Amino acid sequence: MNISKCFLLTGLLFFILSVFQAQITCGKIEFERKTNLYKKFKSEPDVQEWIKEADKSKVDIFELYFNDSISLFKPQESELKENLWWATSKNTVCQNYKSKSRLTIKEIWGEHVYVSDTLYTRKWKITDKHRTICGYNCRKAVWQANDSVRLYAWYCNEIMVSTGPESFFGLPGAILGIATEDGGVIYFAKSVEVKKPEPALLSLPKSKSKIYTSAELRASLEKDYGKQKWGKAMIRNLFGIW
Repeated sequence: MNISKCFLLTGLLFFILSVFQAQITCGKIEFERKTNLYKKFKSEPDVQEWIKEADKSKVDIFELYFNDSISLFKPQESELKENLWWATSKNTVCQNYKSKSRLTIKEIWGEHVYVSDTLYTRKWKITDKHRTICGYNCRKAVWQANDSVRLYAWYCNEIMVSTGPESFFGLPGAILGIATEDGGVIYFAKSVEVKKPEPALLSLPKSKSKIYTSAELRASLEKDYGKQKWGKAMIRNLFGIW
């Protein structure tokens, strides 16, 4: 083998190793969610009247732990008193990509309600637009949720696990940013740690009460509260696109 071929093979080997090492399969991502409460409650003027101009932008912090088969997204614990705590939901979502299942803890009037379902399938349209988030090059994708709501997501294929905040996944890499088209709700990663999560960080506490499917919980809430204006708003918020 001549010298030029040796250099070529050596260079190819280093390239393959660098690509392999760059593929992240586990870690922790901290997300900041900003919600414009005026936009969220634009169809509910009675609720808008309770919200002062200074409080219209609400910030919540979440943590996402993941490996190559499971992710757990949950609100970050804090001892600080939260203003307008009722205005946004704080779901805990565990997604199992091997069994294609999802277990969500929804907080309803201070109680934790468990909801079991399959993974949420979305049809993404990948674009050629890019931006940098937490030092990672991310590519933009679009999901048309319904006739009036479109979401933009930015995913990083360097973090090769198809995961993201809330119940989002399905792109060729981790979602580090996601937002509604009108900017009403925006999630962005604030930090990324590459480390293997402890098993306890990827599991939910056992439910001591009934575990619902999404359809069962919605039917139960609509039966009890669906005729009330505030009940309709609550159900719409609980079963939104997130």
